[in-house]
Amino acid sequence: MYTSALATARFVELQKPGSTAYVIGENGLVEALRHAGCRITQFAPDFVVLGDTTSYHYEQIATGAELVAKGAWFLATNPDATGPTERGFHPACGSIAALIEKATGRQPYFVGKPNPFMMRSALDRLGVSAADTIMVGDRMDTDVVAGLESGLKTALVLTGVSTRPDMDRFPFRPDHVIERLADLGEILMKE
Repeated sequence: MYTSALATARFVELQKPGSTAYVIGENGLVEALRHAGCRITQFAPDFVVLGDTTSYHYEQIATGAELVAKGAWFLATNPDATGPTERGFHPACGSIAALIEKATGRQPYFVGKPNPFMMRSALDRLGVSAADTIMVGDRMDTDVVAGLESGLKTALVLTGVSTRPDMDRFPFRPDHVIERLADLGEILMKE
């Protein structure tokens, strides 16, 4: 497993070792950045890093926008506009990034899928080749396209955002379509 939080932390580590960041997101993103040598602060950070969470707080978003407007580099873990929850879809990282972009006039750099940086970083960290790896995800527009463009086999799991009818909107197809993640083992055994 390699997450957009891990990819973002690696990106920050490579771009500016020992940097500082203001983080809007879950603890996993904060910990990944700390592990990469980044100090978390709200005082003149090098980066504002936006990730996914189901509990965005207005004050954090406003602070992030203020820091971006003052010159902090704006990173976001992924461009997903929505994410699945038990109650239905909620605004996700891409939607909140658009809010900050609109307020500041500064676009974020999306580190996660479908950015090839994430896929190359994952392959490097896992020590595997693209030919021996499968990209599993619930979105055609980020997960499946990221795998396809990186030379990985792909599996679309139908427990999240994209549905079978949604697949018709795209000019590409995943290698596998599975109803739930538990079905992946069966596919891997066959291959």
